Amino acid sequence: MGERDNKRTIQGVVVSNKMDKTIVVRSERLVKHPVFQKYVRKYAQYMAQDEKNECGIGDRVLIVESRPLSRRKRWRMREVLEKAK
Repeated sequence: MGERDNKRTIQGVVVSNKMDKTIVVRSERLVKHPVFQKYVRKYAQYMAQDEKNECGIGDRVLIVESRPLSRRKRWRMREVLEKAK
């Protein structure tokens, strides 16, 4: 089976759901600064497929890597972990 099994997953927060069947997810990671030895927050944004348009802004979601769905979309929303208040 090989490479089909291990797809990357990322947790993040939905920052935009204005497009049809598409959400923008922002993930955060901590990186140690090489000189000051202080942890700095780095952010990355991913466009993900939301087939049922079920996500709202502020929802915490799990996205999984997939085949290219459009020019910038290479992720699918697997599940909503936590709905926004």
